[in-house]
Amino acid sequence: MADRRHQVPLSGRGKKGTQMKRATSASARLGALPVTALAVALALVAGGFAGWAGWNWYDAAHDDTVAYAEQRDAALAAGEQAVQNLNTLDHRSIGRGLDLWESSTTGELHEQLVSGRDEFATQVRTAKTVTTAKVLSGALTELDDRAGRARVLVALRVTVKAPGDASTDKDSRMLGELTRTDGHWKLSALGQAPVGGTPAG
Repeated sequence: MADRRHQVPLSGRGKKGTQMKRATSASARLGALPVTALAVALALVAGGFAGWAGWNWYDAAHDDTVAYAEQRDAALAAGEQAVQNLNTLDHRSIGRGLDLWESSTTGELHEQLVSGRDEFATQVRTAKTVTTAKVLSGALTELDDRAGRARVLVALRVTVKAPGDASTDKDSRMLGELTRTDGHWKLSALGQAPVGGTPAG
């Protein structure tokens, strides 16, 4: 009788061997994928940390700059307001006006205003004047944030109205010295700015 056992052609065995090799190679690649993904993830994390650290370094390096800018803006705003306050007074509300003068000042200037308050109030009530001021422009000429001192140059228009007279306007430039007191900038000196610029020092 003829032998009915099937013979696997050599070419068939070759294909099967190739398929097994491919499967083994694919398994190896699949096994390597988690390692590769982990490496990529670690690289991304490391890059993210570097970026985060970089931004935090940038923020820290610019903290002083931001703080200085905030103090500069605060000093200028307070200086402009204080100079305006000290050039505004209404005889009809003299007490409130002089209170504002005193709250806007510190140091020797404040002491002068307090000591001369009664006499000055009498003069204004007698003259019955109304004085108002408008800030035209302002700039800090000096700022020592650590010492808490600054200088401000303010251009303003002062309007004075007396009974029976037309109001008069006068433009002037005031140079004020500011001192930071309890976290607030206040005028410690005030005078007319010299013509042609500000004094050195």
